[in-house]
Amino acid sequence: MRLFHAAAASAIALVLAAEPALAEAPATKAAIEAEYDNYLAPLFLDFHQNPEMGFLENRTAAKMAAELKAAGLEVTTGVGKTGVVGILKNGDGPLILLRADMDGLPVEEKTGLGYASKAKQVGEDGKEYPVMHACGHDVHITSLVGTARRLVAMKSQWKGTLMFIVQPAEEGVRGAKAMMEDGLYERFGKPDYALAFHVAAELETGKVSASEGIQYSSSDSLDIRVPGIGTHGAAPHLGRDPVYIASQVVTALQSIDSREISPVKPVVVTVGSFHAGSKHNIISDEAKLQVTVRANDEETREQVIATVERIAVNIGKAHGLPDSMPVTVTRLPGTPTTINDAALARRLNAVMQRELGASAFVPFEQKNMGAEDFTYFVAADTGVPGYYFAVGGTTPERIAAAKAGGPPIAGHHSPLFQIAPRESVVLGTRAMVAAVLDLAGKKK
Repeated sequence: MRLFHAAAASAIALVLAAEPALAEAPATKAAIEAEYDNYLAPLFLDFHQNPEMGFLENRTAAKMAAELKAAGLEVTTGVGKTGVVGILKNGDGPLILLRADMDGLPVEEKTGLGYASKAKQVGEDGKEYPVMHACGHDVHITSLVGTARRLVAMKSQWKGTLMFIVQPAEEGVRGAKAMMEDGLYERFGKPDYALAFHVAAELETGKVSASEGIQYSSSDSLDIRVPGIGTHGAAPHLGRDPVYIASQVVTALQSIDSREISPVKPVVVTVGSFHAGSKHNIISDEAKLQVTVRANDEETREQVIATVERIAVNIGKAHGLPDSMPVTVTRLPGTPTTINDAALARRLNAVMQRELGASAFVPFEQKNMGAEDFTYFVAADTGVPGYYFAVGGTTPERIAAAKAGGPPIAGHHSPLFQIAPRESVVLGTRAMVAAVLDLAGKKK
């Protein structure tokens, strides 16, 4: 698959040499497609079949470091644990950050694809899990390699420095923060712009979309421990049943959205895990809940978290738990909202329409409350304007078939999640190249 016909390469090179700056000439698109067919395709398959979980991406990081070095970049590994930074200098000009996340998920792939992952990995907790790229990060890192290789080949058309970020542990919204805490900007420079994309299963291939404001919601994980007084199931009056108390907590949390928060402010409170007990006839002495909270602004985010704690603690008190045995709510590291810089988004949305075609751009519509930790690279206190966009991952034929009653399009994190690799990687690369050429291109 890596064989490249010399005649085709020469023809593309000749046309590229003549193409105008700041425009995606047909030869640029052709060159990226050829790059996928002859180089990136096996790289994608390798990433897909060898996924690794957050902060355990040692093989993936090593392979990405090798690819970026081979492309001609100065590479530093071990940034934020397993993160990789590749620097490409090309004279005076802006410093542009281009980020791709690389971690997979503890999900067993059930797509039936010939290249489906069969990988297993021991997690940070010491347990073994099946692992899958169930969120498309294999697309992101493959495209990052393609973008680096293409921009090296097009150095005559832009000036500045590119900072390629291979980020770990996005799924636990930990990796970007870890890289920042490891002195990313102090060590490599503060970017003038930061760019990233995510492949989207619900968006058809050939399409891109980005907001001029909020792109992703906040996300926070809460651990709730409900203590109890264990006893025999035949004598519940002698104890305090944590299963019953925790069940009322679960139900009461659903009142937050309907009765605590303004109806025009979206909020999601999800209880994703409920664990208690060991036997049919034993009232246990503990129940544990794992909760996710999502919001679209920081004030609402903090209000919801405080309300979860108030409800959980006071339901425990209402059921007679003594002050020495309170319900406890522990807040784990989370991520704020991801908000695109309005001016930068307007500029680059126009670039996408101009370079990829007007029909390729789809106006942004928030359809769920997914979260992203890219926000740590572009938080208000960094002063770095960010642009995060979506790239279509499902072919129009599959979307049409689903609408006609066929197999539904599996969402992200599903064991059935799949995207069209070639179309996704190629378009993501084209979009990134177009953005860089606009921001750092030599003006006519």
